[in-house]
Amino acid sequence: MPTLQWLTRDNDIAAASAVPYRLLEEAPELGHGDRDTGNMLIQGDNLDALKALLPFYAGQVKCIYIDPPYNTRSAFEHYDDNLEHTKWLAMMWPRLELLRDLLSEDGSIWVSIDDSEGQYLKILMDEVFGRKCFIASNVWQKRYSRENREIIGDVHEYIFVYSKAPEKFKLVRNRVQLDEQQAKIYRNPDNPKETDPTKRWRGLPMTAQGYRPNQMYTIVAPNGRKHIPPEGRCWSMIESEYLKLRQAGRIYWGKDGNAQPSVVRFLSEVEGLVPWTWWSHSEVGHTDESKKECNALFGADVSFATPKPERLIQRILHIATNPGDVVLDSFLGSGTTAAVAQKMGRRYIGIEMGDHAVTHCAPRLKKVIDGEQGGISESVGWKGGGGFRFYRLGEPAFDADGRIRDGIRFPLLAAHVWFSETGKPWNGKGKSPLLGVDGERAFALLYNGILGDKTPKGGNVLTRETLGLIREKLEKKAPHFKGILTIYGEAARLSDATLKRAGIVFKQTPYDVKARK
Repeated sequence: MPTLQWLTRDNDIAAASAVPYRLLEEAPELGHGDRDTGNMLIQGDNLDALKALLPFYAGQVKCIYIDPPYNTRSAFEHYDDNLEHTKWLAMMWPRLELLRDLLSEDGSIWVSIDDSEGQYLKILMDEVFGRKCFIASNVWQKRYSRENREIIGDVHEYIFVYSKAPEKFKLVRNRVQLDEQQAKIYRNPDNPKETDPTKRWRGLPMTAQGYRPNQMYTIVAPNGRKHIPPEGRCWSMIESEYLKLRQAGRIYWGKDGNAQPSVVRFLSEVEGLVPWTWWSHSEVGHTDESKKECNALFGADVSFATPKPERLIQRILHIATNPGDVVLDSFLGSGTTAAVAQKMGRRYIGIEMGDHAVTHCAPRLKKVIDGEQGGISESVGWKGGGGFRFYRLGEPAFDADGRIRDGIRFPLLAAHVWFSETGKPWNGKGKSPLLGVDGERAFALLYNGILGDKTPKGGNVLTRETLGLIREKLEKKAPHFKGILTIYGEAARLSDATLKRAGIVFKQTPYDVKARK
């Protein structure tokens, strides 16, 4: 497989491992609405923020959409889109690695790009995700009028799509609903103005390519005319299935009764269209539409130069997610992805490094939660609701030697211990020293008075009493567990021989707690 080479490649492919785990510190005054929805708006460098999310969201994000700087050598107020090529590649590689680790097995990542770096991005993503994980390169028609300033008018962008497991993604991805223009071929001949999808229908050809002996039979129409499949084709079903449809009145013979038989299919039975790679401006919006949306939200004098229309993001989230799924955008920009996710009932994590995380993204989401009616609001019946928490990046969770810093709360340390041992996100609530069971291994943490007492007898030190409490909780969670129990604590009052007989591995905090690379 071809790979890209650039000046700082060796350092860049190791960059994600060198990023420290930072704390996420909530700024309650900047959140809005229901704070328990799980929605997050994070201000800070997205590389640090993505690393901070790993212990909690590794393998949990259903859809990632990013609209990174295109490296077009044109400067925008809110983004440095004039990165030298090597720096652009250096920026993208570690972020793509962390995004891959956050993506679920049946999830998908969608990346907007244009011709400036599109070919390089394709090779980069092939290497990070694997060529077999490539799904499609969608072409978005971003303009509805001709571009006459260039040698050849630029009217499109790309949206690359990858999935960790394409076959799993295919099973869960949604089809695109027909719009009225596409649905107009479904009619009720007795009532041309019919709108009920259970009464609008069309005739579908009843033949299939190829030759199958059990699908080669003669059909006699009601008027006595005999029909056989055309040369090189066979009927699309066996005779018994055809007879069932005929009995149910689901075979159409044309206006005069002399046409080849076709199957009656009602509009209500149409599951939708398999998504394809041509995304026209009439279906998913254009740049003029997105600018008007942003102007209405922020005013023309402070709006963004290259926002994406809400309909474009709606199409992506419709295909890739269902209500309740987690959506991530680490180049949040004007906040469109989070706004659309809110309106569509998805959970979201948005990351933005600049001041406009406060001046643009948070105010936009507040308007959405309060019932803002722009963009896709009317089409999805949006009336408001929900909420989000606002976070800023804090200090690294580990010091320069990779040891846990003082003052770290139990849930954060628990998440890091669990993630460092299993490579999976921790879903606990921080109310029990037993972190969980992973196959033949179980993990517990005695830290920060989780048992309500910091004395050796009842707190952070492993004694017979604290071991008994952990065993009790393990018995309730996994009654038949026979594996190894690893316990983190300040010290152990049990001998090595006792620990070995009990199948326990003891690790001392903070010295044995290491940041996962």
